[in-house]
Amino acid sequence: MEDAPVTPPPDAARGPLLRRWAILLGITVAAGFLGRWGGLEPLQALSTSVFLAILLGTLFFWEFRLAIAFLGVSVLIFTKALNIPHFVEAAALPVILFLVGMMIVVGALRDLGFFTWVVQLILSIPRITGRKFMAVAATASALLACVVDEVTSIIFISALIFQVCGRLKLNPTPYLIICVLCTNVGSAGTMMGNPVGIYIGTQAGFTFQDFMIWAFPVMLLSLASTVALTLFWYRRELRAFDVALQDRLSRNLSLVSKVEIPYQRGVAVLLFTLAMIASHHALETRLGLDRNSILLVAPLICAGVIMIAKRDRARHYVEREVDWWTLLFFMLLFAIAGTLEYTGVTTRAAGAVARGFGTQMAVLVPAVMTMSAVGSAFVDNVIFVAAASPVVHELGKTLPAMPLWWALLFGACFGGNITLIGSTANIVALGMLEKHSHVHVRFWDWFKIGFLSALVACAIATAALLALAPLMK
Repeated sequence: MEDAPVTPPPDAARGPLLRRWAILLGITVAAGFLGRWGGLEPLQALSTSVFLAILLGTLFFWEFRLAIAFLGVSVLIFTKALNIPHFVEAAALPVILFLVGMMIVVGALRDLGFFTWVVQLILSIPRITGRKFMAVAATASALLACVVDEVTSIIFISALIFQVCGRLKLNPTPYLIICVLCTNVGSAGTMMGNPVGIYIGTQAGFTFQDFMIWAFPVMLLSLASTVALTLFWYRRELRAFDVALQDRLSRNLSLVSKVEIPYQRGVAVLLFTLAMIASHHALETRLGLDRNSILLVAPLICAGVIMIAKRDRARHYVEREVDWWTLLFFMLLFAIAGTLEYTGVTTRAAGAVARGFGTQMAVLVPAVMTMSAVGSAFVDNVIFVAAASPVVHELGKTLPAMPLWWALLFGACFGGNITLIGSTANIVALGMLEKHSHVHVRFWDWFKIGFLSALVACAIATAALLALAPLMK
């Protein structure tokens, strides 16, 4: 008879947990008192301390972030810092529904073999070399992030990297880092690439066409610099790739086995979704609908059609493909961040920014870009953008807001490259690397290339925004 597994005493497991909660509560309460001492009104100090709890909960107590959000909203409502109508307004339900629809569409694309087909296309590069393979893979990862999202993109590109490096008996780490850095840059190109894109789009009133006119070209410039920089940085590893590749090809062995993929339906689904999103502004104008209304429901229409066509998979798409945990956290986070605006904290913050940096775009754009990039390097970029958006909105009442919104977007996406935890794509890719190859990437090894690539990409985006600022209205 086998012995029963030994479980630690409840008190042994509960002790560290209670200490962590006590630390979080202590810092939050202290921040509230400091806010009062600094001149904030009671409800302003309360809303600031609750938002700080969300920030710290995400940074240091990741597994508790949703619980902290539940408690934070409850405290705000009980103290009348937030009421139900403002909660509903600030929770950004259209954004949440947009993300739900896109997650279902992405699940269907996975079922239909679309992503496998993309991988096969990359592998069919003629006269392949290490530099050519990585340039195409990194660019494809970035552009795929524009269409679906950064996490889905890096999952499939990572699988490609692992397959190829496994055949060539190479360490996949440098090649995976190249793709992750480019994926984060690419996620700024459209509304669909990153949750902050659709959130900023709805807050600023930007259309899909606005992103294609202003954000996408700047993203391409930054992407080109990131590809060039990373290929140069890992030039030794790419030479090793070429040596291993030539050795394998000389023995008439292919990189991976190719399989015929019936990709046509997947491409049709994607094109239909993109067509709905791309034409939303024209349809809204013709039908007399509110701005961005069709944009926000387009993924729901596509998801509804998919669930009818594949009714046997409909429940799977809703229950398994939709990340309800993250979406619920986003909804509560947006509501808590909205409380900062409701209680007047963002008005004071906007005034402080204007006093500190003036009202010149040549100063404000780099300042917003820098703060957004540095903040997003250590905190989930959605949290930072949720806090900063009301401040940018307040500045936009007296200043041209469009360059500041784009600076916030690019800083949030590009800043994710700075650290290992800077974006969800980083965490997912490194988790896959550890599971697949048992390789752990050290903070400093990532930081050296991550910081440099983010610095160059942000510098290019800043220069482009300052040059385009007179044209933005």
